Amino acid sequence: MPWNLDSDRPIFVQIVEHLQYDIVSGVYAPGQKLPSVRDLAAVASVNPNTMQRALSELERDGYMHSERTSGRFITEDTHMIDELKTRLATAQINEFLPRMERLGLTKEEILNLVEQSIKE
Repeated sequence: MPWNLDSDRPIFVQIVEHLQYDIVSGVYAPGQKLPSVRDLAAVASVNPNTMQRALSELERDGYMHSERTSGRFITEDTHMIDELKTRLATAQINEFLPRMERLGLTKEEILNLVEQSIKE
């Protein structure tokens, strides 16, 4: 997934979100070593200090940990990762439903459209 960062919100917050999605989607497996701060910063086209701040936030939240001489690793706590996935999915649904209701769709119509989209 490309790093589509915009200036509407703090960059480090967008990096945190991007990495959370990478963790829950399996781009980074539980226990996997992350690339270096500099390498991640280069891929995201951001300052290494900004990347460091985002990684520190994820580490503080428990989604990764540092090993002093070995680098950073994704948590092996799959329950924590599953909870994050549920939280992120719920947030997407909570944004989606009001938009569909603004279009005048009932919950039943929304559900039917979603089911049709899944079948296609």
